[in-house]
Amino acid sequence: SKLLAPFTPFLVEELYQNLVCSAFPEAPDSVHLADFPVADGAKINKQLAADIRLAMKISSLGRAARSKAGIKVRQPLAEVVVSVAGSKEEKSLERVKPQILEELNVKELKYDSFENVAALDGAGYVVVSEGAYNSAIPIEIPPELQAEGVAREIVRRLQMMRRSAGFDIADHIITYYQGEAYIRQVMTDKKLADYIKQETLSQQLIEGVPEEGIFTERRKLSGYDILLGVKRLT
Repeated sequence: SKLLAPFTPFLVEELYQNLVCSAFPEAPDSVHLADFPVADGAKINKQLAADIRLAMKISSLGRAARSKAGIKVRQPLAEVVVSVAGSKEEKSLERVKPQILEELNVKELKYDSFENVAALDGAGYVVVSEGAYNSAIPIEIPPELQAEGVAREIVRRLQMMRRSAGFDIADHIITYYQGEAYIRQVMTDKKLADYIKQETLSQQLIEGVPEEGIFTERRKLSGYDILLGVKRLT
């Protein structure tokens, strides 16, 4: 970003000349002479803005609970239990529920009273509170979600390896892997294998020693040793 900063004003000016001046001859001669646009207050969705503010607060508490529990965001969890200020705010969260589930990487959003949620702390959950709001996340991770978490770690590693190997974003690859039995279980699970293939553009997931000259990396992911190799398809 430091390298781009000196060129940004020139880039913006070039875009302005090409996109604005070419279409609107009456526009100012330079973007640096143009006024900032004035927002149309009538078009602001105040309810949506309130929904998003509440979602951000609950998500922030949920992330803090994850951090307190030492559980990475890439590890899916079964649920988050929250308390908000009444049924009106529960309906508000329901409108943005998919965003909260994605942000916290949980499968379900549940509601309860402040006292009941607070009482979950130390009883299989970690709770973080702020004012009238709190979020509780479970410490126990079911086996199927543990496997999904490992798959997500593998995807992240493969995506980084793609970049390190100099592959283009649209390049399809073959992925090689070696690891202990649990890694094999994850890589051969149809649902998880399909997810890994889709996210990394892998045509195949092949167990075995990668061919000579293949970009490889040995890592410990989620506590498991794994050797990964990526080969670009031509």
